[in-house]
Order: sequence, then structure tokens, then C-alpha cells
Amino acid sequence: MGNGALSGAVIAVAGAGGPAGRAALLRLAEAGATVVGSDNDPERLAEAVDAASYAHGGATVVGDTVDLLDLQSTHDWATRIEKDFGRIDGLVHLVGGWRGSETFTRTNLDDWDFLELLLIRTVQHTSLAFHEALQRSDRGRYVLISAAGASKPTAGNAAYAAAKAAAEAWTLATADYFRKAGGEQGPNAAAAILVVKALVHDAMRAERPNAKFAGFTDVKDLADAVVGVWDKPAAEVNGKRLWLTEKP
Repeated sequence: MGNGALSGAVIAVAGAGGPAGRAALLRLAEAGATVVGSDNDPERLAEAVDAASYAHGGATVVGDTVDLLDLQSTHDWATRIEKDFGRIDGLVHLVGGWRGSETFTRTNLDDWDFLELLLIRTVQHTSLAFHEALQRSDRGRYVLISAAGASKPTAGNAAYAAAKAAAEAWTLATADYFRKAGGEQGPNAAAAILVVKALVHDAMRAERPNAKFAGFTDVKDLADAVVGVWDKPAAEVNGKRLWLTEKP
């Protein structure tokens, strides 16, 4: 795997055990990166890491169970990666979750408490823990996966859309840090947002063979887009929302 587009890069993937995480591990390994995944489910993480390792025998793919809701644990994870591999060139944030309601008036604020932790707090912790290492890299990237609903919330998705919008705002603030750190030469690291309507994977299609999943992004296509964030100079993707679906 030494001649891939990301050969020599070390990339962390938060939320690596889910379908999108599994696809990202596979694609990043295929591109030649050393990949370090984390998930709060050790068994699911081990399966994802094994799948990527077996698919790409020459790649280094490892897993680390990390509590991303704890800032010190997240800092410790970043420190371990840099100590073990000498650098960090990316953090791909794939920690997800969804809760909604039938109508706005039936919104349960417990859903907000749940989503605030998964969708915002983990973004805060990973960006704060990894930003210095990414800035030291010559191709550092912080990649957030967001949803079109953050730009056009619906009544039943108030908590989810608000949490996604907050995560986007935090990521754009990270981008401003990279911009200012780059000075007149421009940023050498970037924070970018990949926007989807929703995600679909093979198991979903198998469960609902007649569903069209209109506007959904396949997790394999999302993984391609993640790798693509490294294809362009930092200045071209820093602070940008990169749409993988039609803008609302």
C-alpha cells in the first residue's frame, strides 16, 4: 500500500464501527494511509478494523476504544497516535445518531440531550484534541460529516438539525483557526464539512429492496469523498461545505 494517494498519511476515524466508518477505513487503507479507528463498541470496532486489514493486507489499520465524551481521553488518544506513528494527518468525524418527532410540538428535549453529546460534544473534543497535530502536518484535515437538514430544518427534526448546525459552526471555527495559523501563506491544514441528505448502505437496501433512497449518499461514495478532501489544497477546502446531495 505504499504508493496510494495517501501513502505515509496517518488518519484517525472517530465512529469507525458503523457502516460509514467501515467504508471509510476500507477506502483510506486502500489509498495507502495508516488508519486508526475508534468506536464506543469494542466488538463492532474490531470487526471493522479486521475487515479493512484483511481487504488491504499491506495497510496498517488499528482500533482504539476511546470515550470521546471525555476530553482528556480524547487528548490521550491523539497523543498515543502521534507517539506511535509520528504524525497525524487527519481526523474524520463519523460519530452519528438521530432522534426526531412527529411534530414540532411533540419534540422531546431528552432527544436534544442525547444528540448534543453525540453530535456536538464529540466534535468539540476531537477538534480540540487534534488541532495542534493537524496544524503540524503538511496535509492536515479535519472532516465533519453533516446533514442537509442543518441548513433547512424541518419541524420534526428540530433537535437533530440544531445539533448538526452547531457541529458545523464549531467546525467552521476550527477552519478559522487553521486560516489564521497559516498567515499570509494560507492554511496548510483544513477543516471541511461533507454534507449529505442521509446515508445508505447495502444492509439497508437488502432490508428494503423496493425503497428508492432518493438523494441518499452510499457510504462507499462518502468514503470516496472523504479521501477526496486530501486531493485539493487546504485553502480550497478549508471552511467549506462540500455538498454530496442537492442543496435545500
